[in-house]
Parts: sequence; structure tokens; C-alpha cells
Amino acid sequence: MEEQYSSSKNLKENQSNGEKDQPFPPQSRMTGYSEAQLQSISKQFQIYGEILRAEACKIGHINETYIATYGQGGIPVRYVHQKINKNVFKKPDEVMGNMMRVTNHIREHLEKESESEVTRKVITIIPTRDGQPFYRDPNGDFWRTFLFVENVKSYEAVESPGQAVEAGRGFGKFQKCLTGLEGDRLFETIPYFHHSRKRFEAFKRALEEDRYNRASQAKKEIDFAIKNEPIVDVLLNAFEAGEIPERITHNDTKFNNVLLDVNSGKAMCVVDLDTVMPGLALYDFGDMVRTTTSPTLEDEKDLSRVNMRMEMFEGLAKGYLGETGKVMTPGEIKYVAFSGKLMPLTIGLRFLTDFLSGDFYFRVHRPGHNLDRCRTQFKLVQSVIEQEDAMESVVQSIMKQLD
Repeated sequence: MEEQYSSSKNLKENQSNGEKDQPFPPQSRMTGYSEAQLQSISKQFQIYGEILRAEACKIGHINETYIATYGQGGIPVRYVHQKINKNVFKKPDEVMGNMMRVTNHIREHLEKESESEVTRKVITIIPTRDGQPFYRDPNGDFWRTFLFVENVKSYEAVESPGQAVEAGRGFGKFQKCLTGLEGDRLFETIPYFHHSRKRFEAFKRALEEDRYNRASQAKKEIDFAIKNEPIVDVLLNAFEAGEIPERITHNDTKFNNVLLDVNSGKAMCVVDLDTVMPGLALYDFGDMVRTTTSPTLEDEKDLSRVNMRMEMFEGLAKGYLGETGKVMTPGEIKYVAFSGKLMPLTIGLRFLTDFLSGDFYFRVHRPGHNLDRCRTQFKLVQSVIEQEDAMESVVQSIMKQLD
């Protein structure tokens, strides 16, 4: 999903290292109708002062996003204005209902623990003039506003085991905090988002139809998927048996969804909360393994470079279990290492399904792009399978240290 915002102290340094240091690079000044529209939208929220400048954000492909700087008492203060994509999120009011409950609970928890800089550690949703978490414009579009988090960075790729520790710690603290959220079950903003069996069944349907005659190009990948079908039901069966519980989960635990302080490098704030909903904790950890442990991009064509790096896994597990280890059940601990192969298999199935179906879901930039993405995920699955015993030893060692 789309990152909601990030920032840094120096907006132009270290770009060659793959960091997203600019708030939403690249940016462009708005002109004409767009600027007039944003001026009108801004007046619907509890922001005092006038817009000094605003930029359209071109990073991300889900929501329409703007960064606006306001003059408040002689001090420039930045906010994020965002129009929710109704094609992806069919019920934006439910998305915002979840987000309000989650951020309010985390804020209360941080304040109860007397933590400092709370507005840098949890997203601050700015209410509308009538106290609502979103504004619905005359066109029926939903707009929301956040306070911009300053002096943090997000990275496209992890650069050290220390950063992996912080990613695990950030998501682990987020999840642990939400174990105390009371009240009704959160809405499922995208039903069955990580349901591995449904993803496998969709793959089988696409294979049977083969509407674009592409199955012959993906024989190796198809055989790999079928061979590893038993993996897809393991967590679902454990959940049905009561071995692992349903929790509130983030569901998009990419490394760049944890903002790190520019000075200390410590995890500050978890962002991109559109998919926070009921789920399995192991989906979140498995997706961290999928997106953080390999040194390559998601569409790497040189598969010899795709590898689950044990030092990065150990960092993730150390940070994550350091926060959640004492609240997770024995069943959840049992499947921590396993989750590292389930999630790349599940995402790989989605890429393979889209390839067989004509590339209708994921945006592609070259012929066979989704097949390349699938191959990268399946290679990572194989790398995890080859190291799973060592990964399990790491988990057990960490848990012993927590006792």
C-alpha cells in the first residue's frame, strides 16, 4: 500500500543510498484548479494559519497526497492532505474509523507511559471543523489530514542489522500496544488480504483458464507453487484449531513504513495504517522477513542475488520478539520462522496469478514483469526453506534470553 508520509532534517542528503529523505519526492508546485481545491479543502480542517506553499506528492500509487506548509505564529508547520482512493478502499469511513481508534489508543498508551515526543511516535489525525476524522467533498471524495512528522527518515532498503532491529522493534511495539485495544472488532478494510488459501485458489483458476496462453512461460514457477501448496494452510489451520489468536495487525510491514529518527536511528513512528485490521501477527512478521532480509528489489532478474540474509532475520527477530515475545502465545512463537516462507510464497502466488491473468492488478513496466516478481519471491521462499532450522534456532535463543 501507499506510504502516508515521511520527512527528514536534510531533504537532499544521501539520495544515492536509496533513502526517501524528501517528504514525497519528487514534488511539484500546484497551479490552477488543484491549488484552489486544496485551499478549499484545507479550510475544512482544524488548522489555523494560511497555506504558504503546497506540493503534490508523486510517490505512491494509491491515494492523492499533498504536503502543505502553513504559517502559524511565524513558524512554518507542515501537514499532509490526502484523498483516499475509493477504488482500493471501498468504505473509506471504515478505514478512518479503524485509524482513529488505533491512533487514539496508541497515543493514550504513550502518554500513560510518560513518553516524550508523542506526536512523532504516532500519526496525529487532524479533525474537521465539526470534529470528524475526514471530510467528504461535494464530489463524494473522502479527504483526511495528518500532522507531518519532522526529522525522520524512511528507507527503501535496510542497510544494517541495526536497522533491522529497529524495524522489528517498531512494528513489534505497534502490535503489542494494540493488544489492549478494547471494543468492537475492527473493520476488515480489504477482506481476506493475506488469506493464503484464497490466493492459491485464485492462482489455480488463472492456471486453468490460461486466457493469455502464458502458462508455458511459467512452467517452473507453476510447478514450484503446486509443490509448496501444503504451506498455504499451516497458519490457517493453526488459527482454526485455536493454536494462534486473531490480533490487530498492520498488514503492510515494509521497512519503509517505519520512520527512523535522523539523529539516533531509532524507530519513531509506524505509518501507512490503511490496512490495520484483524489478522494474524505472523503475517506481519513474515512480511517483514519478505521485504527486509533480501538485498534485492522485488523485481530482481538476477536470482543469484536473492537470498534471505540471516543477520537481517536475526535483527528483525530480536527487535520484534523483544517487544512481543512475552505477549505472544506458544503457538505463535512456534511459527515465527515458518512465517518467513509463507509470506513470500503468498505474494509470489499473487504475482504469478496476475501474470497468468494478463497483468490486470499490479502495474507492470516491461513484458514479463510480474513473472520476474514471482520468481524473486519464490527464490526467497527457497532460501528460507534452506535456512529454516537455523532461523528456528535464532528464535529459540532470543526467547530464552527473554525468560
